[in-house]
Amino acid sequence: MTNFLSFPAPRPARARQPGTVFIVGAGPGDPDLLTLRALRVLRDADVVIHDRLIGPGILDFARPGAEVLYVGKAKANHSVPQDEINALMARRAQAGKRVIRLKGGDPFVFGRGGEEVDYLLARGVPVEIVPGITAATGCAAYAGIPLTHRDHATAVTFISGHAKDGDPDLDWDGLARGRQTIVVYMGISTAGRVGARLIESGLAPTTPIAVVENGTLATQKVAVGTVAGLEAVIRDNGVTGPALIVIGDVARFAKASEPERWPLAAAE
Repeated sequence: MTNFLSFPAPRPARARQPGTVFIVGAGPGDPDLLTLRALRVLRDADVVIHDRLIGPGILDFARPGAEVLYVGKAKANHSVPQDEINALMARRAQAGKRVIRLKGGDPFVFGRGGEEVDYLLARGVPVEIVPGITAATGCAAYAGIPLTHRDHATAVTFISGHAKDGDPDLDWDGLARGRQTIVVYMGISTAGRVGARLIESGLAPTTPIAVVENGTLATQKVAVGTVAGLEAVIRDNGVTGPALIVIGDVARFAKASEPERWPLAAAE
């Protein structure tokens, strides 16, 4: 297997510019899914500010001596409020530091990256976005699920199952139309209501679902069932998260096993 540490030192001059914040997607967990750009800026940062969804081993690529700060959030337990995270990034950058805001998945897919960019630019702080493999594509691939298999789905929609009060405010009728895939982020606690609303809006109760917990990691768990039994699937399999829910005919391809890896990985 290729060793990231054998790559040349970071080359782009912009990675060395002081007083910049890099908002970086770390991918869904497996360190092998880091982009080269993410790796290069991670090796060159003075400060790494990371959330709780960073996969094990990813922080090992940070520059020795870098300041590493944890600002993770969980449901009903925001260890550091978002406004404090924003201010922390700005202060470190304004002090001339090269700062990475390291996020699981992609920072612009349910990662609040857009809010952070707005805050920093309003204060004159240079920002670079380093996209990452979002959890939906990474976790689905490792579970063997083709999100847009041409025989089963002509569209894929990412939704948040999280809302401040009650059900998410979504176009349930549109979501319930056939030949599409729905991927639910942050939906474990609201899965029963999401499934019920989809069925009420016309989705067949027998529509396949897959729940992918700890996707792309060695601890990945995949549980399958139907949308009518979504809440029971989560309960009976002891799913606590982080997890994604895939709803649609493509979920029938899910492999309830260890992370799916291409044959190349087995030969390495």
